[in-house]
Parts: sequence; C-alpha cells; structure tokens
Amino acid sequence: MESTAGPYLNTAAVTSAVGIARLLQITFGCTTFSLVAHRGGFSAAYGTFCMFVWTFCFAITVFIITCEFTHLHSCLSISWGNFTAAFAMLATLMSVTAAVIYPLYFVQLDCYPISCEVRDFRIAASVFAALLFITYAAEVFLTRAKPGQVTSYMATVSGLLKIVQAFVACIIFGALVNDSQYGKYVATQWCVAVYSFCFVVTVVVVAFSVTGKTALLWFPFERSVVIYTLAAVLLYVSAAVIWPVFCFDSKYGSPRRPGLCAKGKCPWDSQLVIAIFTYVNLLLYIVDLAYSQRIRFVSHI
Repeated sequence: MESTAGPYLNTAAVTSAVGIARLLQITFGCTTFSLVAHRGGFSAAYGTFCMFVWTFCFAITVFIITCEFTHLHSCLSISWGNFTAAFAMLATLMSVTAAVIYPLYFVQLDCYPISCEVRDFRIAASVFAALLFITYAAEVFLTRAKPGQVTSYMATVSGLLKIVQAFVACIIFGALVNDSQYGKYVATQWCVAVYSFCFVVTVVVVAFSVTGKTALLWFPFERSVVIYTLAAVLLYVSAAVIWPVFCFDSKYGSPRRPGLCAKGKCPWDSQLVIAIFTYVNLLLYIVDLAYSQRIRFVSHI
C-alpha cells in the first residue's frame, strides 16, 4: 500500500487531462444510455450489446475515478497502471463498435414507422456515443507510453496491441459460430485451433500484467511473451493461407457469394469476415513483434 501521508483526496484525479477525459466519459456514457433507455429504444442482440457497452464502460469508469480520487486503488492487489491502460483500450474498441452499430441498425432519416421524437432521440444518442468513443481514445492517447518513459506494460504499443488482438479474435469467434461451417474440413478446424490458442494466451498475458504477478513466475515473462508473439505470427500465417483456400477456392468452397444465400445467415459472409480479420490480426501480431523488441516490462506500476 502507498503511504497515507498527504491529503486524503487526490484532486488530480479530476483536474488533470486524464481526469477531465474520464469525467467526460461518465457524462457522455450516462447521457447515451439514458437517451436510449428513455425514448430511443433498442432491440435484438445488436441493441442489447450497445446498451451493455455503455453501461459497462460507465460503471468501470466511475469505479476508476472513485478509486483514484480517494486513493483506494492503493488497497487493491493489482497493477493499477496496467489495469487502467488495458481498460481504456478495451473501452475505446467497445465504444467505437457501439457507435457504429447503433446508428447503423436504429437510426433513420424519416419518421416512419417510428415517431419523429424517437428518431431524434436515437440521433442524439448516436452523437453522444461518438463523443464517448472520442474521449476514451483521448485517454489512450494521453496515457500511452512516451519514448524513454518508464511506464506500465499495458500502456506501451505492445500492451495496447494485446487488447486489440483479443478484441479482433472475439469478432472472429462471433463469425465462426454464425454458421461458418468451419467443421467441414480438418484444415479449417486447424484455423479455429490457431484463433483459440492465440486468444487464450493473449488473455493470459494481459491477466498477468494487470494483476502484477509477472515477477512471481518461475520463467522469464518478458522473453516468453516475445517468443509467444513470434509463434502467434507463424500460426496466423498458416491460418491466413489455409482459411481462404478452403473457403473460397472452387475445389473446396465458393469464390463468389451464392446468389440464394440469405442476408445475415450466409456461411460465405461469415467466412469472408473471418478471412478479413485473420489478416488484421496477423498484421497486429507482426507489429507487436516489432515493438516488443524495444520495450521492457514494469509489473509494479
């Protein structure tokens, strides 16, 4: 625990640039889900996801700013710097996803079949959802590691990329369960194994960093993460070659979208999404590997 000397309240938690960004996050987040819950409305899985994102991010941000303002974070057995950096990146990704999904599925220019009042509430909610994303992105920008600065691992480019990699993997899993027909070939099952293995190990790396337990491991955590990142690059290279061949080659799949394939329930669409985000994650792991050569882990910040 930190020393109890000094003021009991940390005013910098709400007056610094990061503190102001978090206050705006609370304001915009509360405004967004209030507008939706009051008159905007939501339905189906897409609307439920958006409401979950806004309420979840609001709750965690309130928790963070309360802990920092009262110094209670010093009582928690976690690496606070790693936790806040990881959450800021996760909230940025989740909020931008919700900021795209909600207006895409719920906002329209005319008033039919909904009333003009409901339309206006949905437009307003979409505007505040976009502002919420901007404030979380601003926090990531403000707290990211600067050259030559000793900081938490999750605040480095490599640490932030771990969050993005896990998030992209979740998108891949979502497409996999949406009738992607991945069980049709052993080769595509190998790709699923690659996605699952890399996701699990990435989450473990983030978990050990956030809990600050890396120093307790019997093996060199820093070297192990670099070796894993290299292995992930090689595994994703294999998936990036295998998946398109067994899904879009005319011998195994279809190079073009079938004409009678229903929108939202077409295996070809899911396969295309998986292929795209496979290459996205491959690029992320390559960049991660490059940056991991230039950083040093600090587990106790």
